[in-house]
Amino acid sequence: MSDLSWWNKACAVFVLCAATAIATPAQTFTTLVNFDGANGSSPEYMSLIQGIDGDLYGTTTSGGANDQGTVFKLTRNGVLTTLYSFCALPDCADGAGPAAGLVLGTDGNFYGTAGGGVYGEGVIFKMTSKGKLTTLHSFCKRAGCLDGAAPLAGLIQATDGALYGTTYYGGTGSCTSGCGTVFKITKDGRFTAVADFERYTGHYPNAPLIQANGEFYGTTTEGGRQRVEKTGTGTIYTLSDTGELSDLYVFCSFECSGDYAGQSPMAGLFQGVEGILYGTAYEGGYGGAGTVYKFSELPVSTVYPFCMLPSCADGAFPVSPVIQATDGNLYGTTTEYPLGEGYYGTVFEHHDGGLATLHTFCSQANCADGYYPYGGLLQATDGNFYGTTYGGYGTVFKLSTGLGPFVSFVHNPAKIGQPFGILGQGFTGTTSVSLNGTPASFTVKSDTFIEATVPAGATTGYVTVTTPTGTLTSNVPFQVIP
Repeated sequence: MSDLSWWNKACAVFVLCAATAIATPAQTFTTLVNFDGANGSSPEYMSLIQGIDGDLYGTTTSGGANDQGTVFKLTRNGVLTTLYSFCALPDCADGAGPAAGLVLGTDGNFYGTAGGGVYGEGVIFKMTSKGKLTTLHSFCKRAGCLDGAAPLAGLIQATDGALYGTTYYGGTGSCTSGCGTVFKITKDGRFTAVADFERYTGHYPNAPLIQANGEFYGTTTEGGRQRVEKTGTGTIYTLSDTGELSDLYVFCSFECSGDYAGQSPMAGLFQGVEGILYGTAYEGGYGGAGTVYKFSELPVSTVYPFCMLPSCADGAFPVSPVIQATDGNLYGTTTEYPLGEGYYGTVFEHHDGGLATLHTFCSQANCADGYYPYGGLLQATDGNFYGTTYGGYGTVFKLSTGLGPFVSFVHNPAKIGQPFGILGQGFTGTTSVSLNGTPASFTVKSDTFIEATVPAGATTGYVTVTTPTGTLTSNVPFQVIP
């Protein structure tokens, strides 16, 4: 994978899934934005997110006023606004070259990570919807970068309200320049180093954490104990309440007979509606060009091994995570072709043991549709998929497959009596909100945002919103914390 940048530097049961085309509804691919440098360039490991105003938000690693990346806002019909250009302060004290995307906090602000900073090893920042940026932490503040360095991954907001993330380098691990860290930071900037990665527990995390069923999970691109004297090629790990890292599964590249789950996972995990965790591995698998895998309990099993069709027509080398859409199927992207020129990535759909290629990039003249989709997909509440490509200056695209509108959440889960935000559209005139059949009190803040309260007696389940034009249902269950 030759084009990936680092801020402009910087064993399982195998189930062979049939590499067959499957019937899919008609789909429409639309390029919404062609970045040109001035308005940003080269969005990388980031998935777009939906704001409370219904617009989409993301980052670019370069371009903008100072050619060090941007935060942008995009309407569904393709009107782009640059909210912030990094390196606006001397020595890029405000950050530079954000590789990851944003997270929408319960306070309505956006939070993210970037390179640069006072010590040159990255920052954590907060940004308002109007584009006002505040630097919350500059990495490598402690001698030896014990607080971490190079936060390539995005942040999550956990059930305790704090933000959690990872750094690719730094910490106390025995790797050159450290093996990476897990950190915690409050929304007002109180920073805590939580854990340090090591060679044999997995190192160099490229992906964000996920909190599923109250536990933290993640992946590393390298490491993990394969044998006493050797290490594997990445891990799935868990983080305990006391800050202890444990590898749940080690991906391996040699002497692992029968292990086809893949190698070197660059993407994080996604929790499906049935509680299963899904991920992608960049390399390995039966076809040698990466996999989609899943686990709810060990061992990990392969959902699909890429490059099973002639000329890898089914895709190769996934960098981004998969998502489960409202039809229950998995969607994602692959990045490139292992055998030569002329293949620049795909959007795929997987269900029932089969995979369909929904779009092949650079299929239009002069690659007007973009190429190298390193970032993940977002299914916005209008039912459509949105994503970005990295190659050239980069693009933002929309893929419509006929899926209908739904509602999603700013933050999930919450306790009884706590507020939670609902994202969607057409909320003006809403008459009811229910959580798993229990009516909830609510306030319509705008046509795209409702603030509701978890009602007494509510249990985990889907949220329904009754609007003047019909009833909208959430794409995932809302988790009620005891």
